[in-house]
Amino acid sequence: MIKHNPPSPEPLHRAIARFGDIVVLVVGDLILDRFVNGVIERISPEAPIPVLHGRGESSAMGGAGNVVANIVSLGARAIPVSVMGTDPAGDSLARMLGELGADTAGLVQQHGRMTSSKSRFSALNQQVLRFDEEEIKPLGEAERAELIRCFRDALQQADIVILSDYGKGILLDGVAAELIAICREAGKPVLVDPKGRDYARYAGATAVTPNRKELGEAVGHAVFADDEIVAAARELISAHGFDFVVATRSEKGMSVVGPDEARHIATQAREVFDVSGAGDTVIATFALALAAGADPVAAASIANAAGGVVVGKRGTARLSVEELIGALFRSHGPTAHKDAILDATSAARMVAAWKAEGLSVGFTNGCFDILHAGHVSLLHAARSQCDRLVLGLNSDASVRRLKGPGRPVNDQHDRACVLAALASVDAVVVFEEDTPLALIEALLPDILVKGADYTINTVVGADVVQKAGGRVVLVDLVAGKSTTGTIGKMRAGGSTN
Repeated sequence: MIKHNPPSPEPLHRAIARFGDIVVLVVGDLILDRFVNGVIERISPEAPIPVLHGRGESSAMGGAGNVVANIVSLGARAIPVSVMGTDPAGDSLARMLGELGADTAGLVQQHGRMTSSKSRFSALNQQVLRFDEEEIKPLGEAERAELIRCFRDALQQADIVILSDYGKGILLDGVAAELIAICREAGKPVLVDPKGRDYARYAGATAVTPNRKELGEAVGHAVFADDEIVAAARELISAHGFDFVVATRSEKGMSVVGPDEARHIATQAREVFDVSGAGDTVIATFALALAAGADPVAAASIANAAGGVVVGKRGTARLSVEELIGALFRSHGPTAHKDAILDATSAARMVAAWKAEGLSVGFTNGCFDILHAGHVSLLHAARSQCDRLVLGLNSDASVRRLKGPGRPVNDQHDRACVLAALASVDAVVVFEEDTPLALIEALLPDILVKGADYTINTVVGADVVQKAGGRVVLVDLVAGKSTTGTIGKMRAGGSTN
């Protein structure tokens, strides 16, 4: 069965909210990426070649190092395990990983091994030359034993494992297979970013993440259409015992293929500046989402959005949680009402993403027990003041403390569903306290809206919002409309009109 419909956005946001609890073990080829920028204004008198006049340079971690960088950037913990040379490139990578906050106990530097480095020379943001320094060399016996020892030590702490194979030697000669066997014995999922045509070396992995071209090379023929992608992925699953295959397809998005079901996830249309390292971002994000409890399709949706962000950046890029949530928000368009009911953590991330998009965020709150025209008017007026409106809703326990033992008439789930269905409301957050102060402090809205029966001095959270540069707006209420009045009329058997 092939499905194309995307997963609901709220489970995606909940998975992202758990990224901070995840530990990822990353094994593979570490590469130093060097970027030299300049201008070309003349041809060399020595030969018919352009002269690049340097204007600056920078360095970044490539290969497995970029996977680690993306994991840390998304708020999780990464443990890199690899073997490098005792050379300037190796020293730079070890220093950069340490500065990033990664656990560097599993980094082994050896004499006689060259650390891979790639120097990219650019003029006016266009690459004109790439200079690679590397030696493709399998691990020696002592190097392999040390790598396996470090891997076993780190695996005890890890929730999931990534093998990042750039074909430079770390995972050659059966090392990948040995690590996968160790993971299976320990019950830890292992994802592989593959290299080359022979996927037998990755047999038994939870999943592999080839791009479309790599998938075709692995099965011996080009693949393009959806059914060709599915057939090729299932051929690999059958041959090598993968649980599923995640195929990245450039402008066509991603495909998640299992033995019995396949899902295709459309990409987001955006300008592409540089695809360097996009695969690293995809597998890092996919691993985090999977370890955070998302199913493979939901994890792929999150990873697809992440890849869409980094291709819009220059160089070996990474992204933040706020950028990721913003991308997911754009990809899903208007939020279905049931998906607009968020917990405080998810709401804070959503608000940060909205603000990163340049949108103004408003906030109002209340019990909203029996919805009436006054409520609708207040919410419409509040939404007119901002681009997005978050509604803080008193929990059932909070309403009972404020209104008495007979309230609320409608429980918090029903109240939240009704409010989330209104066009003026973009998110609903239930809070347990008597006032929304803690929620306002967490969200820091740009605009705080209350009815004109308050004064600014009596609005809870007004000082917090104003101190953060926001403003408080008091809107007129519809006369004679209240939940208490409606309940009184109902008990008296009178009309509520």
